[in-house]
Amino acid sequence: MANQRDNLHAHSVGHVTRRDFLKIAGGGSLALTLGGGALAAPFVQSGRKPSFLYLMTDQQGLDTLSAYGCSHVQTPNMDRLAARGMSFMESYCTYPVCGPARSSLHTGRMPSETGVDVNGKEIREDMPNLGQWLRREGYDTAHIGKWHLPRSWQRYMPGYNVVSAGQNGQGTLAGTTVARASEAWLHNRSRSARPFLLVSSFLQPHDICEFIRMNRNTTELPFPEIADELPPMPFNFGYDPLEPARVKGRRAAQVVTLEGRKGLENWSETMWRYYLWAYYRMIEEVDSEVGRVLVALEESGHGENTVIVFTADHGEACGAHQLTVKSTFFEEEAKVPMIVVAPDGAGAGVRDRKRLISGLDPMPTFCDYAGVKPPEGNRGLSMRPFLEGRTGPSHELVMAETGTGCRGRMIRTADYKYVEYLGDPVTQLFNLKNDPGELKNLSEDRAAVRDEHAKLLRDYEGALERVVGVS
Repeated sequence: MANQRDNLHAHSVGHVTRRDFLKIAGGGSLALTLGGGALAAPFVQSGRKPSFLYLMTDQQGLDTLSAYGCSHVQTPNMDRLAARGMSFMESYCTYPVCGPARSSLHTGRMPSETGVDVNGKEIREDMPNLGQWLRREGYDTAHIGKWHLPRSWQRYMPGYNVVSAGQNGQGTLAGTTVARASEAWLHNRSRSARPFLLVSSFLQPHDICEFIRMNRNTTELPFPEIADELPPMPFNFGYDPLEPARVKGRRAAQVVTLEGRKGLENWSETMWRYYLWAYYRMIEEVDSEVGRVLVALEESGHGENTVIVFTADHGEACGAHQLTVKSTFFEEEAKVPMIVVAPDGAGAGVRDRKRLISGLDPMPTFCDYAGVKPPEGNRGLSMRPFLEGRTGPSHELVMAETGTGCRGRMIRTADYKYVEYLGDPVTQLFNLKNDPGELKNLSEDRAAVRDEHAKLLRDYEGALERVVGVS
C-alpha cells in the first residue's frame, strides 16, 4: 500500500494518467463499494439513540461530485452518500480557511466567537465542542485525522479519544491511514456498546496547495500524454476589475508566492487546466478513502443506526476569477458539500436548492438526532426537519468571516451575496441567480440593495458574542 500511495502522489512529480490513478486508487476501497459492499437498508433500532459518523474533507468545493454534474471527476462513494441522504446545495462555510471553519463545524458558533479567527488557535475553553457535548450525554467520542485547533495533528483533543493515524501532513498519504484507523475502530467496536460519535477527518484535496508550490515555475504541461484529459477552463476565469483591495491584494500575493517576479500570468491555459486536473484527482483519492470507511460502517453492523454527515471546511478557487486556493468569499471557495444521511432513509436522494445552510448547522443537527439541546448560544439550525419533510426554522441569511489583517464579512440571502472588508471603500454585491459566476459587481448600481444588505450584516454581527483580541 505504501508503494501505491507513493505512486499516487506522482501526479505532481511523475507520470500518472487519470486512468492510472483510477487503477491505483480504485483497486482497494473503490472496488469494494462498487462490488458487494452496498449499504444495507437502514433502520433505527428501537430504544437506542443513533450513533454518528462525521466525515470531513479539506478544501473541497461543492461542485466536485460527479453526482452533482461534475463530469471531470468520479466520486462513486460520495455519490452513494448523496443517493442515500439529502444534499444541501446552498451550503456555506463560516470562514474560507481551515482552522476557523473547523471551529464552527465543531461548535455551531462563528469563528469570531470561538476565538479561532486565524489558523493556529484553539477553541476557547468555556465553549464546548461537539465531542465534549455528546460525551456528557453518554456517547463514546473518537477523532481520527485532521483537527487544526490549533495544530493539524495533535495527541489531545478536548472531548475526544484521539486515535493516532500516523499523519504526516500530506493528504495523499494521510488519507489511507485515517481510513484504515477508522475502519479498525468500527470493526473493533461491539454493536451492543454505547452510541458513538466518530469523526473521520481527511486532509485531501488540500494537497493542491503543494501541487501549486511544486509547479510554480512550470510553464508547459509536464506530461503531454494527459493533454486530452485536462478539464476546460472555468467559465468565470475572467473577473470584474471593480474589486476590493483585499481581493486584488490576494491575487498580487499569489503572483509573488507562486511565480516569483512574473507570477501566475506566466501560467499558460494548459497549466491552469493541469492544476484543475490535479485537483480532481485528489478529490478521487479522498473519495476512495471515504468509501473504505463506509464499507467498514456497514460490515461492522453499525450502519443500521448511524447518522452520517459529510462536509468540508471550505472550498478551492479552481481558477475562478484567476485565483487558486482559498480565503475569499467567491462561491468556489465558500460553498461546500453538506450531505446528511439518516438511518431511516429520510430525505434520500433529495437535492435541496432553496434552503441556506451554514457550517454552524452540523452541531445542532447531531444534537437533534441525539435528543439533546445544543449548547447555549448555538447559532446553527438542525437540518433534521428538512430530511423528514417537517416544517423547521430556516436561515434567512448565512454569514462568513475572515479575520485578523483584513476582517472581511459576507452575507448570503436568497438572491444576493454582499461582501465588505474593513477599511476598504469597495464592497461587492452579486445577484447569484442572474450571475452565478460573480462577474458583475452591482454594489454601485444597486445601492438600495447594497445598503439593505449592509444593515443585515450589521444586525447579524451585532448579535455575536465578541471575544477579546479577536477581530
